Amino acid sequence: MLAVVVRGSSVGLATPERAWVGSLSQAAATTDRLVVWSARSTPLLPHRPRQVWDLAAVHKVLYGGRRDDPTEVWAAVHDLPAPVRSDDFSLFDAALAAVEPFSRAVREGGSLHGDAWRFAPVEDLAALALVVQQRQEAALLALPDPRATPTGPHLRLVTAWAESAAALLCAEMESDGLPFDTAGGTALVASLIHADDRSLRDAPVLELFRGDDVDLRNPSSVRDALARRGIDVPDTRSSRLEAYRTAHPVVAALLAWRKAERVATTYGYEWIDAHVRDGRLRGEWTAADGGAGRMTASAGLHSLPAELRSAIAAEPGHVLVRADLGQVEPRVLAAVSGDRAFAAAAAQDDLYTPVAAMLGVDRPTAKVAVLAAMYGQTSGAAGQALKQMESAYPVALAFLRAAEESGRVGADLRTHGGRLIRAGHGGAGRYTRNAVVQGAAAELFKAWAAVVRNGLAGGRVVLCLHDELLLHVPVDEAEEAVALLRSALESTAAHWASGSGVRFVVDVAVVQRWSDAKG
Repeated sequence: MLAVVVRGSSVGLATPERAWVGSLSQAAATTDRLVVWSARSTPLLPHRPRQVWDLAAVHKVLYGGRRDDPTEVWAAVHDLPAPVRSDDFSLFDAALAAVEPFSRAVREGGSLHGDAWRFAPVEDLAALALVVQQRQEAALLALPDPRATPTGPHLRLVTAWAESAAALLCAEMESDGLPFDTAGGTALVASLIHADDRSLRDAPVLELFRGDDVDLRNPSSVRDALARRGIDVPDTRSSRLEAYRTAHPVVAALLAWRKAERVATTYGYEWIDAHVRDGRLRGEWTAADGGAGRMTASAGLHSLPAELRSAIAAEPGHVLVRADLGQVEPRVLAAVSGDRAFAAAAAQDDLYTPVAAMLGVDRPTAKVAVLAAMYGQTSGAAGQALKQMESAYPVALAFLRAAEESGRVGADLRTHGGRLIRAGHGGAGRYTRNAVVQGAAAELFKAWAAVVRNGLAGGRVVLCLHDELLLHVPVDEAEEAVALLRSALESTAAHWASGSGVRFVVDVAVVQRWSDAKG
């Protein structure tokens, strides 16, 4: 698909196969504001512009869903029915387009022709992009600014620029990749999976299960074998079994086996061969998933086992700078709900300590209470903790209940930054209860990441992991990068959560290998 890049009256046309690099380079060099149909389909990487307005990314903020092709984007801002995808461009269309190019780009009835990029003049496509951008901006400004004391640009516009920056950052991370110690990573995989020999991986666990015909890859078989040893569990998930680690030696062996099996089946030699090139681990990135808007990645980048993180290693003359937002979702809940008591807890380095004091419980129980509130868990100890939260922080809990009720009745709602969350046709209460928090946290994270990206001198953002940024920077720029991460969070939060009184914190570490950063 072709993409149009607009800088005022200057236009550059680019395709994955062919790019008018001269015009594009000039646009990127002379302005901070570019409008693109999609950063993913526009070759901006050689120029790395500071700021873009990505029509596809902003479309998903305003209208939700997963479709973001130009015909859908155009239809949405013109209140037209969602277009039906088709490959209906014919020789007749081509002949007519030669005579009436612009009128054929926009069909009778106002919809955008799905094949306009094959025949419409560049200037017309640029004009259409500007029409969409202006309508998107107007739609965002029509939404209320939820901050208690709004200053600076409208928060919804901040979201648009941050989402656009995230789309651009995704393209950059796909290209740059994570620095990967190929030899060390291969040796690490070998040590974990015993040279890909299943029998060697299975032997230590089966020895402890001796006397039983156990299929380790069948959860029911494992659960029955555990029950015969006095460990009665409803399922055999690792999180469930952790509590029984000391109950019987087989549990610890089984948990170790699980890790090795996961590496063997998902992160083995084939994974290295498929995704590591030139000392870089690469996967495809998506700026916003179909729900609350989190950034996601393929190739297992978002679920890389801790055992393999030591293979992510800085190149000579460089270091990794890892920054992890502390307790970000509870702090976001305090900010977006307007609960002053909860905001007071969020003013501390550790939010759970003052919550524990307020509830009259220990810190682990307080953490369970906060998580139960955000995820709507009502059974067992979590249910009792949730009742205590209801009494201590009624404003925050009322905010979550309202979001849950919207989901139950099938009503859409918006996050703090303006992203539309489609609730579906009812029964999605627990989803919407968490999505208003998770989605807002994703918006804050992207705005922070965008400021960090633009502030780096010679380094790069190489990983965005929900609430964690990983930078690869020259050694002599490490201190500057650490300061940037902190100042960027402070300035972003001051605007994003203006008037809330909520404090956001970040843990920063300078390391040679990702595994060296604890947390």
